[in-house]
Amino acid sequence: MEEVKNSMRLEIMAKAENISLARLAVAAFASQLDLTLAEIEELKVVVSETVSNSIIHGYHGNNSGLVEIEARIYAGKLELVVNDQGKGIEDIELAREPSYTTDPERMGLGLSFVDSFMDQVEIFSVPGMGTKVSMTKYLQNSKGHSTE
Repeated sequence: MEEVKNSMRLEIMAKAENISLARLAVAAFASQLDLTLAEIEELKVVVSETVSNSIIHGYHGNNSGLVEIEARIYAGKLELVVNDQGKGIEDIELAREPSYTTDPERMGLGLSFVDSFMDQVEIFSVPGMGTKVSMTKYLQNSKGHSTE
């Protein structure tokens, strides 16, 4: 099993006003790595999109729901996990298609951004139980951490 070099966990209520908190927490955590400003911005977009999906699609405005954001640094990679206990996703492959959305007010590009900005993305979901999005970014050269 890989050794975790550092980790963080944040649990927020499913409120839109908490998205910026999640973005900033992950960006601050990732800033200890040797990432470019563009890569930090990409991580902020990834967090925004996945947390927004939990709030908008998972909980449908039920502000009492919780969204958990975890970040872990290993030698050579950063893992992010966004987890909710919302309504879940009926068809994950369909949800990952560009421009697919269950909300006509939305563009449906969130998961496309996540897929393009992260090196590995896995989505686990059980209808009625929630969704977990696990994402990995491989590090080219992280401060104080071997990339091997």
